[in-house]
Amino acid sequence: MSSDHRPIEDSVVRDFKVNLSYGRYLHLDELLNAQHPVSTPEHHDELLFILQHQTSELWLKLVLHELREVTRRLAKDDLRPALKGLARVKHIQRTLTEQWSVLATLTPSEYAEFRSFLGTSSGFQSYQYRAVEFILGNKNERMLSLFDDDEAARDMLTEALDAPSVYDEFLRYLHRHGHDVPVELLQRDVRLPYRYNEDLVPVFVRIYSDTEAHWEAYEACEELVDIEENFQLWRFRHLKTVERTIGFKRGTGGSSGVDFLKAALDLTFFPELYAVRTEMGARSGG
Repeated sequence: MSSDHRPIEDSVVRDFKVNLSYGRYLHLDELLNAQHPVSTPEHHDELLFILQHQTSELWLKLVLHELREVTRRLAKDDLRPALKGLARVKHIQRTLTEQWSVLATLTPSEYAEFRSFLGTSSGFQSYQYRAVEFILGNKNERMLSLFDDDEAARDMLTEALDAPSVYDEFLRYLHRHGHDVPVELLQRDVRLPYRYNEDLVPVFVRIYSDTEAHWEAYEACEELVDIEENFQLWRFRHLKTVERTIGFKRGTGGSSGVDFLKAALDLTFFPELYAVRTEMGARSGG
């Protein structure tokens, strides 16, 4: 006889007085009660806005976790696990980028109903986002002042500021493996933002000109380019979502809004990995 119900197998655990449950393992009581709309009366769409940003912060936490491990692996010459970490980060980035399509369903009239209740809170104040930029090489010590009232956040950013970036560790890896990386890059102050160095471009030309001989380094270069491209796509989708929702209004945190976000599109983490493409084109006559 057919049944509309799938039977629960006898072996399925039912007693959670002692056994660990799914909800307790994930702290779902805390997680699902961490959304506190501030609009009065509470606006239906504010929950979307909160969850969008909370889930983004959870993914950023994982991105940081992975990138820290990538830098440790590179420092130990464990390139394959480092590449696996970068591959995972790329998947997370795609998820973060696609999330903007959900927030983009929030129309200007809907957002206007509760935007004023946000006060001066802003995604600009995301310390995890800043930490990701730091670990990828876009360091800015002045950003620390935004977190003077949050000791834990400031400590996290200070640690990221003081540590070599992913690119720093990759260049050190290349040096240890026989590539002629300029010594000033190996000895640079890692607290400063990375700046383009034309003397590094020939190192990448050599790698890209003979990929068979330098396959692992070549693969790592392309993984880093993927990371940067994904980051730029995320920035662009952020910009377009903001433009679609609030136009050219100033940001709640005091920034100029869309114009401020546009300026971020000019930032780059691994400039020589893009410069090498111009060189290769020039060499081939393409």
